[in-house]
Amino acid sequence: MSAWVFSTRELGRRAGNMRSYHRTVPAPAEPVLGIDVIGVPAADPVELDVRLESVTEGVYVSGTVHARLAGECARCLDPLTDEIDVELAELFAYPASITDATTDADELPRVVDEQVDIEQIVRDAIVLGLPLSPLCRADCPGLCPECGERRADLAPDHGHETLDPRWAALRGLAVGEATPSAD
Repeated sequence: MSAWVFSTRELGRRAGNMRSYHRTVPAPAEPVLGIDVIGVPAADPVELDVRLESVTEGVYVSGTVHARLAGECARCLDPLTDEIDVELAELFAYPASITDATTDADELPRVVDEQVDIEQIVRDAIVLGLPLSPLCRADCPGLCPECGERRADLAPDHGHETLDPRWAALRGLAVGEATPSAD
């Protein structure tokens, strides 16, 4: 049985019964929890503090998830690490309940063989909690668009002169150079 799966057998189907669990499980190997720029590295520990409550229509799972993040800064592409804490709150419908009969299979997860598998709801919660543009620091200046060097490592007067080729003839006039005349 997967570490993401919890048995509901001890709860029974009596509304109001509750059990709390604390588990540390390895993050799934494929795919990594996250987005392209940042996510939970494969096999890293994911801490789960969850509560399973029996309700009339199923098992309500609530709690928190804590994990380490690894990725790269969206501006300068330096590696970065961070941590994430997200909340869980999901109803798992009992088979043959009114909720089971009135919802599509992809709307709500289901209690299967008196077990709930919380891996997908943890994945969803983590992805929704990730920053879209993670930064190594809030004032990260990023990369120079011309040379690709880190702006933090460049001199304050760093710059690149770009001149439109259509104005090249006038450039010589600005510095006092003579330009050939068209005779």
